[in-house]
Amino acid sequence: MRPNYKKIYQDMLKQDQPEKLQDPKIQTLLKNLKTTEDVLNFNELVFKQSKESLRNNQKLKTYDKKTMLKLLQYQKKHGFSTSYMSTKYKISRTTLAKWKKTFEEEIQ
Repeated sequence: MRPNYKKIYQDMLKQDQPEKLQDPKIQTLLKNLKTTEDVLNFNELVFKQSKESLRNNQKLKTYDKKTMLKLLQYQKKHGFSTSYMSTKYKISRTTLAKWKKTFEEEIQ
């Protein structure tokens, strides 16, 4: 069962930053929280995090299959190296290599 991210973020914003709930851009983004990528982008946009917080949260990130495939297809389409993707999206090279091996047939 997938968490209701829209409700979670509405509650968080209502409690901590109610003025942001009035912003039409944020309302639109809230309605479109469908993939892990959407949730991560929304979180990054709305909540500014410290470097230490980002470092600690990175260890707990999980990605759904759709997002993994999207990242791997993006990498293949643009010919980016694993090191570049690792740095850009803050995902370990080992994780990216594991995804490539797991979804080898689906990337083609």
